[in-house]
Amino acid sequence: MIKPKKHLGQHFLKDHNIAKKIAGSLSTNTHNLIEVGPGTGVLTKYLLELEIPEFYMIEIDRDAIAYLQQQYPQLSERIIPGDFLQYDLGLIFNKARFSVIGNFPYNVSSQILFRVLEYRDQVVEVIGMFQKEVAERISTAAGSKKYGILSVLLQAFYNIEFLFTVSEKVFYPEPNVKSAVIRLTRNDTNKLDCNEKLFFGLVKAGFNQRRKTLRNSLKNYEFKPAENLDILLSKRAEQLQVSDFVFLTQHLVIPEQ
Repeated sequence: MIKPKKHLGQHFLKDHNIAKKIAGSLSTNTHNLIEVGPGTGVLTKYLLELEIPEFYMIEIDRDAIAYLQQQYPQLSERIIPGDFLQYDLGLIFNKARFSVIGNFPYNVSSQILFRVLEYRDQVVEVIGMFQKEVAERISTAAGSKKYGILSVLLQAFYNIEFLFTVSEKVFYPEPNVKSAVIRLTRNDTNKLDCNEKLFFGLVKAGFNQRRKTLRNSLKNYEFKPAENLDILLSKRAEQLQVSDFVFLTQHLVIPEQ
């Protein structure tokens, strides 16, 4: 067995019971699947048992790719050498919908989720291992100190479940923190009832100075008069739900070009 490199903050899963539990968290009707960063294939083994019709892996580490090709020769043509953050995911399944799963490297886990958001019309489910703090931040509700930019943006398009906590002892090398697995399931929102680009920008601006009220953190924005507008602007970003940010975006004054 190869000795995996600690790449991009990745800690390789070695506990087969946890791997089996993660694989079992996928929806039973999964047809198209991408595993991100399979590493030594511990999770891959149990994904194969699910007999998913279209299953691909994206791996950036050359040593890991060589090992996977040796261990799973039947999957050699389904191992994509490259960076999930850079690859055109739409090409893999010819624009069809797909699911994403993986023990995500801590250093790029948030970037992976922003990438998922870019493909939100195709990504119907995500099962991911994250640093526990990140998992809690993503899945928490409005009003929590952990609630942030990713919480709002992901919850706008996905239902999010915190599935289970994972001990640091099931990884090589052991991380200094606990991990957790969460599930994102695409909700019924095909498109927000506002300009989505402005919505994304407004949410980010609101949390960039999260200790301030929105009246101060969004002082560079102008709003049309509306009932409840003053109430929302008197709050901090962490106190607003997705629908509140949609409301604010709807009432933005957009400068003429």
